[in-house]
Amino acid sequence: MTTQVAVKIRLKRMGKIRAAQYRIVVVDSRKKRDGRVIEEIGYYDPNTDPSTIRIDSERAQYWLGVGAQPSEAVLAQLKITGDWHKFKGYKNGQEGRLRVPETVDREEARKSAVEDVQNQAEKRRAAVAEAKAKEEAEKKAAEEAAAAEAAAEETTEAEPAEAANEEN
Repeated sequence: MTTQVAVKIRLKRMGKIRAAQYRIVVVDSRKKRDGRVIEEIGYYDPNTDPSTIRIDSERAQYWLGVGAQPSEAVLAQLKITGDWHKFKGYKNGQEGRLRVPETVDREEARKSAVEDVQNQAEKRRAAVAEAKAKEEAEKKAAEEAAAAEAAAEETTEAEPAEAANEEN
């Protein structure tokens, strides 16, 4: 005669004091919370947004099929991932409502970051070139003004000298 072991699917706490993470495990119901497990079938991190939930669906279906009872918290996770609906045999439309964070293609993100840096560098170069051109224009205008002033002084100096020459 074989005895049936009471098996539960529940959470095993991991992580730091205020940053808990959980493993979804299959364990004898008489064992302590973080004790020895039969099998680890998933992972749950409530600290991320949205919460990270990974469950090996095939193994969860197996353990539910052989009579393992999920805890309330694990039952909620199984409903979110759709594994509970699959186990109960619900029809389509009853899939889980697991929210997955938007994954950004790393290559596209890198390309856009490179383009942003290049655009900023180009704007900086244009601003420097514009400032340099403005400075050169001011310098040229100052030189022209100085040349015009010098020419005006020469003509004013030359006029009294010519007037003095005419008197002699």
